[in-house]
Amino acid sequence: MSYIILKHIHLTCVALTFISFSARGFWMLSESELLQKKWVKIAPHIIDTTLLGSAIALAVILHISPIEQTWLLAKVIGLLVYIILGTVALKRGKTKPIRMTALILALLTFGYIVKVALTKSPLLF
Repeated sequence: MSYIILKHIHLTCVALTFISFSARGFWMLSESELLQKKWVKIAPHIIDTTLLGSAIALAVILHISPIEQTWLLAKVIGLLVYIILGTVALKRGKTKPIRMTALILALLTFGYIVKVALTKSPLLF
């Protein structure tokens, strides 16, 4: 598969992941029944798996490694933080304030990951 196609798949999945997570966060806060729909539980896994797979494929094509590229390592660490915060926000948080705080922190972490991807720098400023 070509670099351009993989990049477009990756960027599309980034947007879909953001939209999906934001919607689920809103539905969680508003206690919507939509969170219980089967497609709402399945679609994010498909999107995120495709996102991760395209990221790995892009790294292979570009011959880059998180061990050699600090910005890529920052994205991987950011991804782990985002996943942990996301699970607290949508599943594991015991109270709504804890879930809302985790949701906000997860969205800020997502923004950091995008910033790192665009600037190729792990620095905040």
